[in-house]
Amino acid sequence: MSNSLLSSSENPVRSAPVARDACGMAVAANLLGDRWTLLILRETFYGVSRFDDLRADLDIPRGILSARLKALVTAGLLAKSPYRQGRERVRFSYQLTAKGQDLALTLIALMQWGERHLREGPSPVRVADRRTGASLTIALVTPQGHAVAAQDVEFIVLPQS
Repeated sequence: MSNSLLSSSENPVRSAPVARDACGMAVAANLLGDRWTLLILRETFYGVSRFDDLRADLDIPRGILSARLKALVTAGLLAKSPYRQGRERVRFSYQLTAKGQDLALTLIALMQWGERHLREGPSPVRVADRRTGASLTIALVTPQGHAVAAQDVEFIVLPQS
């Protein structure tokens, strides 16, 4: 069975062809699907790592930030590290783990979609190749490196054993 990535009103689909608990998109949405979690990840991708800096930059209540950071650490997306400035008490900073860094493409895709469809005016951020400075965009590509337009993509549901 295959389904087009883009839905069609000509052939409405009555239910998803894959159960939620077997779908990577659904389980990721379960972990990442709230605004604060995505904004915390955004901050860490920009390099903001200290609890107090995250709280001030996001204007997020302390309890919500603590709960979201704990969930992200438990899920293995962030690592918690103690630090101390001078004689102050020990505080914590949060760094992306390799698992967290793997979200870069997802978050860049979300950022580029938001810039294209929700922002007015030019973006204040450009994603670029570190070596050449060339602008980069997220794309679906074949193993040979050929970009494929979204309307030419389909989901192929594999048989389960």
